Amino acid sequence: MEYSPAIIHAKSLLLLLGVVLGSGTFAGFIARLINVPDVVLFLLVGMLLGGACLGWVNVSVDSTVNQLLLIFGSCYILFDGGASVKLIVLRNVWPTLLLISTIGVLITAAITGLAAKAFLGLPWIIALLLGSTIASTDPATLVPVIKQVKICAKVAQTVMSESAFNDAMGTILTFTVLGIVMSNSSFSFSDSIVALLKQSLIGLIGGVVLGYLATLLIAHEKYNFLAEYAPVVTLMSVAVVYLSLDSLNASGFMAVFAFGMVLGNKELFGFKMGQGEAGKLEDYILNTSLIMRMFIFILLGSQVNFVLLQQYLWGSLSVVAVFVLVARPITVFVCALPDRRAKWTWQELVFMCWARETGVIPGALAGMLVGIKAPHADVISSVTFMSILMTITVQATTTRWLASKLKLLEY
Repeated sequence: MEYSPAIIHAKSLLLLLGVVLGSGTFAGFIARLINVPDVVLFLLVGMLLGGACLGWVNVSVDSTVNQLLLIFGSCYILFDGGASVKLIVLRNVWPTLLLISTIGVLITAAITGLAAKAFLGLPWIIALLLGSTIASTDPATLVPVIKQVKICAKVAQTVMSESAFNDAMGTILTFTVLGIVMSNSSFSFSDSIVALLKQSLIGLIGGVVLGYLATLLIAHEKYNFLAEYAPVVTLMSVAVVYLSLDSLNASGFMAVFAFGMVLGNKELFGFKMGQGEAGKLEDYILNTSLIMRMFIFILLGSQVNFVLLQQYLWGSLSVVAVFVLVARPITVFVCALPDRRAKWTWQELVFMCWARETGVIPGALAGMLVGIKAPHADVISSVTFMSILMTITVQATTTRWLASKLKLLEY
């Protein structure tokens, strides 16, 4: 029996879904057994299943399927990150959080860009694009790790909230620099900062407004006629919020993050859900975010070019070393020391210097750059993969040990 091309394509997509979900579920189970972040094994499984090895997962980087999964997956994970931020806990550390999530991202991107220029010989603007791509930390990795470690609340909430806030900032910065690269225009620092602030502010306001409306429909005492469909509303709203603000040339990523913050702190806005409904929604968001991580990292792993990875191996390792051992400590101390209100101890600052895993959003951004054929995207992708692999396997797995040595664990 002969099938039409559409049916054949549909079956291949169905097979892809089954392979990714099946292998991702097994990898997540193994990750829990050996107590490592699941994204590490997702990435390794993707490398095993990709065209360079078994060839079971072959999704072109510039295909519609790949770009859809990267964009929507990134949006949903940012939404989940925003929902995990607890504003009431951050009252005493908000100056540090504000600085490290904004100025800190710029500092990290600049220092990493200098390293990329020195070790890889990239043009300045491309080096800055690389630095911007990997500048943010990863809530998908950090939040589970910090929750498992049970570190003191002030540090835990700061690190987790930073990872959520700076994901949005890193994404905006990356697309701002990318706009300059793709337009071949000259770089203007002042114009870039203005554009960055404009996109962020409009995205933040739009996300709060649309997030408030969505939360109204599922959690208002009188108008919650969609409460029964809360999971579907959040899924739909993430897409609507992103597309609406993106069409206004604002940051759709900042908007979905702001939407998550409104929903995650709904009590502060006068909303309340029943305990059962809130629990179901939380489980749904958690599971959907897990599925998005599976697809993003297994696809990214399957698309790793081992020839390029070997070609840029030492340059990538050198950039990552500067990124972790120089850029991060400078960023933390520059942004945290001026905050006298937080009364940071040196132990807390040292821990914050180490807690900065790279993960989902940088990986997704690198995939998007490859998909649109940005200049030197292959180099950026190789360095991004190396930073993900090194920071997650080395830093995430030593978090508990370091917290214990610094006497920051809560028993």
